Amino acid sequence: MDKKHFWRWVVNKEIPTKRILRLDGEICDSTWFGDEVTPQLFRNELMAERGDLTVVINSPGGDVFAGNSIYNMLLEYEGNVTVKIDSLAASAASVIAMAGQKVVMSPVAMMMCHNPSTVAFGEKVDMEKAIAMLEEVKESIINAYELKTSLSRTKLAHMMDAETWMNAKKAVQLGFADEIVGDNDTSDTESEFGFDMLFSREKASELLVSTITNSCKKFEIKETVEPESKKSQQQENMTTADSVMSRLNLMKNWR
Repeated sequence: MDKKHFWRWVVNKEIPTKRILRLDGEICDSTWFGDEVTPQLFRNELMAERGDLTVVINSPGGDVFAGNSIYNMLLEYEGNVTVKIDSLAASAASVIAMAGQKVVMSPVAMMMCHNPSTVAFGEKVDMEKAIAMLEEVKESIINAYELKTSLSRTKLAHMMDAETWMNAKKAVQLGFADEIVGDNDTSDTESEFGFDMLFSREKASELLVSTITNSCKKFEIKETVEPESKKSQQQENMTTADSVMSRLNLMKNWR
């Protein structure tokens, strides 16, 4: 099988010392089908030359340890590293993006963070080991997010629990990105739904219920006391159920 990789170097003729590397496809620790980004192939091309580097990411994520390895390589790279999210940086790819000294997003790009997952089998002890491993992997991912965003670990953990999707403006507001291509004003105020409304279905439901509840509290139902004369008039005008039934029986018997 011909093992290819879906990334390419773009030659900048105006600034030859500025390197541009496109990082596309699933992040994997080995290449099987030709569209994976593997750490060893990445290292070989990364270290082949020197100079400032722009890494363009369009990846749904993949193997967390492979992603962490690429993240470390970018941190150790001697030149300045700028990460540009072209369309998607999800899961492990969002961790790689955190290695950029500057992270720039396309106006239509998305970023996603969620909890790590695995496949395990065996007895109870094996399941407990898998859970413990996932908890530690989650903490390691939070380390990368925390260094970039300065958000609290608790908030980052909640975002991962909710599988949070962020558009470019929200990513900048939260600190996952620094700039939006072509947008000089990223100081958008928060929406009325708040800082945590990102594309999380669970959060959306909670906030919708809360908003409706608060809106209902604004309308107080006041009991009004009607004058006795008005009540008497209303009672005279009312038709009782017994009266209606009597009329119906008369109509039935009249033939």
